[in-house]
Amino acid sequence: MAGSSKKIIYAALAGNSLIAITKFIAAGISGSSAMLSEGIHSLVDTGNQGLLLYGLHRAKRPADSDFPFGYGKEIYFWSFVVAILIFALGAGISIYEGIHRLLEPKPLGDPTINYIVLGLAMLFEGAAWYFAFKEFSKVKGSIGYIEAVQKGKDPTLFVVLFEDSAAMLGLLFALVGVALGDFTGNSMFDSMASIAIGLLLGATAIWLAYETKGLLIGESAKKSVVQGIRELVNKSDYVEHVNEVLTMHMGPEYILVNLSIDFIDDATADEVEDSIESMDQQIKQTFPNVKRVFIETEKRKNKRVEMPV
Repeated sequence: MAGSSKKIIYAALAGNSLIAITKFIAAGISGSSAMLSEGIHSLVDTGNQGLLLYGLHRAKRPADSDFPFGYGKEIYFWSFVVAILIFALGAGISIYEGIHRLLEPKPLGDPTINYIVLGLAMLFEGAAWYFAFKEFSKVKGSIGYIEAVQKGKDPTLFVVLFEDSAAMLGLLFALVGVALGDFTGNSMFDSMASIAIGLLLGATAIWLAYETKGLLIGESAKKSVVQGIRELVNKSDYVEHVNEVLTMHMGPEYILVNLSIDFIDDATADEVEDSIESMDQQIKQTFPNVKRVFIETEKRKNKRVEMPV
């Protein structure tokens, strides 16, 4: 999964870098507010991909005495930072630029360069979007796309897909704004396109922040994983009841598991130890993302005790 994440990010990084340069050149030549907003959009996306790569690099650091469970959550933190940057820089500057041009309109220059750049940007951005969509579809499996985003544990996959989707819509807004401004001679349409791009980025950032917040705080593993662990542990001859299966993602590929188990009363200490060791091995073999397992013995609550007659 980490390899897929990097491929998507590198592809988006290369595309957005080139697109940002061409958009800024077009904005400078034509004076289009919508093109300037699109340039800012691509520049922010480029920076965001750099932050995601940095987060992936930091998350690989081994555990130490200060962080005994490793640094996997760094990728969640940097994904959240990306969402904030999209909102603060991308959305904020685009909306400001659009309102500024509405209040102080300026005549637009030759829009030909804008059409050329927007056409090329759609081609490059569309290729990056398709690549991200293809990789995300592989990872999500048979569940729906919205559900996959809500349950996904690797934010880099859906962050890039969201960014590319917003970029494609932003390009359409810019194209409509530039075209209407060209046909009518009224720069108001160009300014309104800039505001629309800003609102689109704001909505994207809010959704991304919401989806990454749970991972940053500490989301549990998928229900199928939790249920699978419970069923596996229940198969032991020495387990009377599984009280709790608590899980937490410490990173996209790092699950921490804490089990509370009521062992049968006549099990010896050696039998309990052997059973715990067997459970630990089976859980990690069945679910490779489970890296640490903690098991505590605890009597079942409201357990019925047979009194001697």
